[in-house]
Amino acid sequence: MVLGNSSRVTEFILLGLSDTRELQVLFFTIFLLAYAMVLLGNILIIVTIRTDPKLSSPMYFLLCNLSFIDICCTSVTSPRMLVDLLSQRKTIPFEDCVAQLFFLHFVGASEMFLLTVMAYDRYAAICKPLHYTVLMSRQVCWVLVAVCWAGGFLHSLVQTLLTIQLPFCGPNTIDSYFCDVPPVIRLACTDIYVTEWLMASNSGLISLACFLVLVTSYTFILVTIRVRFTEGHWKALSTCGSHVMVVTIFFVPCIFIYLRPFSTFPSDKHICVVYTVLSPVMNPLIYTLRNNEVKASMWKLWKRCRV
Repeated sequence: MVLGNSSRVTEFILLGLSDTRELQVLFFTIFLLAYAMVLLGNILIIVTIRTDPKLSSPMYFLLCNLSFIDICCTSVTSPRMLVDLLSQRKTIPFEDCVAQLFFLHFVGASEMFLLTVMAYDRYAAICKPLHYTVLMSRQVCWVLVAVCWAGGFLHSLVQTLLTIQLPFCGPNTIDSYFCDVPPVIRLACTDIYVTEWLMASNSGLISLACFLVLVTSYTFILVTIRVRFTEGHWKALSTCGSHVMVVTIFFVPCIFIYLRPFSTFPSDKHICVVYTVLSPVMNPLIYTLRNNEVKASMWKLWKRCRV
């Protein structure tokens, strides 16, 4: 991979989450279990939704896509992090660092857009029930998902191009367990004032805008439920409550990290664990343990597999 800058740095050193051996072993065990839960839980959700015709509504179609994105998102950072936790020297080649940065923002931004679409789906189902089949037809769902992926790609492309045009001539130590825009660009041996503002406008404002759209959607939902409360709306409120939990866990750390250029804190790398590890773990737990339809379909799938 040929990069169009004057970089002399060929690799970066990742400091990881801790330099204490005992903590590294503890983190390895916790994150290995978390990664296994993400893979198994989300694969189970995808298989369940794909094999049960009853789970063919737009909500489950979007949930299936969310599970796939969660698998991709955590797979960008977790495998290397697990290897580095057991390694004495934690290095990553420059090209691999750029690739990790690109794919992290690609799937991360796609998930932001998809969560926003899922909030719109709940808004349409609860506030516009008579028009729901038209507003969220299968064709519309495919278009919305495609737009999410396209938006994630364009966002990531901008972030990556802004990064690789910077010169890196040392130091090469990243105080994190993965390559991300804020810690990487601060190693550039040039003035990054404009670059930081551009990246904060790109990542930070996108995170904030999506979060505000989500909050607005759920505000309309709560107002609608309050005006005409029924048993069906209670179920919808429970579903929305789970969604709000996922959204909060995912968006708040992203806004904190990306919407403040020119500043960094030692705790940033620990906050990043929330949206790279914790959020993908929470999704299958929330969407299965709090959803009777999905649990019933999983139980039927389990009984079919045992026959």
